[in-house]
Amino acid sequence: MKTIKGPAIFLAQFAGDKAPFDTLDHICAWAAELGYKGVQIPTWLTHFVDVEKAATSKTYADELKGTVQSHGLEIAELASHIIGQLVAVHPAYDTLSDGFAIPEVRGNPKARQEWAVKHLKACAAASKNLGLKAHATFSGALAWPYLYPFPQRPAGLVEEAFDELARRWTPILDEFDRHGVDLCYEIHPSEDLFDGATYEMFLERVNNHPRANLLYDPSHFVLQQLDYLQYIDFYHERIRMFHVKDAEFNPTGKQGVYSGFQSWVNRAGRFRSLGDGQVDFAGIFSKLSAYGFDGWAVLEWECAIKSAEQGAAEGAPFIQSHIINVTEKAFDDFAASGTDTAANRKILGLS
Repeated sequence: MKTIKGPAIFLAQFAGDKAPFDTLDHICAWAAELGYKGVQIPTWLTHFVDVEKAATSKTYADELKGTVQSHGLEIAELASHIIGQLVAVHPAYDTLSDGFAIPEVRGNPKARQEWAVKHLKACAAASKNLGLKAHATFSGALAWPYLYPFPQRPAGLVEEAFDELARRWTPILDEFDRHGVDLCYEIHPSEDLFDGATYEMFLERVNNHPRANLLYDPSHFVLQQLDYLQYIDFYHERIRMFHVKDAEFNPTGKQGVYSGFQSWVNRAGRFRSLGDGQVDFAGIFSKLSAYGFDGWAVLEWECAIKSAEQGAAEGAPFIQSHIINVTEKAFDDFAASGTDTAANRKILGLS
């Protein structure tokens, strides 16, 4: 058993043009004041982190760490979610995905993918220079448009999509391995890795790569009605990162899991601020602690109702109250009899 680190906060949903959300220094001061101990930094926010520079300059990496540490915080991890998504884009999402890329490669899928791969590999080196053990990303998607099996999927279509996904990710995983960093896929609808079954399909194709690990976020499992506690039992050895994010699912006679193309406010399944949804966080923290997860508990705030500022303010104490300081001794040690091997054999009638 191990004690989970935290609370930390993912900065993506809070970054903006105005203070205190405009610079890494300002937003770290804000986060520290709220009680956070770590920050997860999105790599597409280049005014927060220059990944290519951090990959090649230990001096810059140390300066970046210094900025964060000056506020009593640590860098929990880097996260490249929307850039990882560009490693594999189905043509149906080509135009929508262009906004995730730098202007120079938009409108050119081949150049966009090459840029994404280069960025991911730089994230591996940057993470090492920053002294980080794990990195978060999305898998991208080639098969996602064919999620519902009608019209009937041609034989081999899904298999070919996952074969290609593995071919694209294997060199990136190898680069992360070279730098001693775990690459953690956030299991997420809209990605080809959206549940345990699809993760296993991918894992098999990358030959159980030691760096092909998981970011655990229970909110996405609530929305697809997957048993998020048993998921930990299945995959705890691969879980290296943890987003603390709430959600609720309230089906009606009008909509269920697919939520009828409704807005986030009106969906049967929707993300909620911590404590406002249905996720059993006591169960999650207990299982992760018992299985020895010692990474960061990171708030990823998304809610269609509550303001980001209120969600962030409530998030730190919520996470702190759920972190379990694991015991170093059995609770019933007070009743220990102090026996030894000879005494045990006597008790069993063996001597």
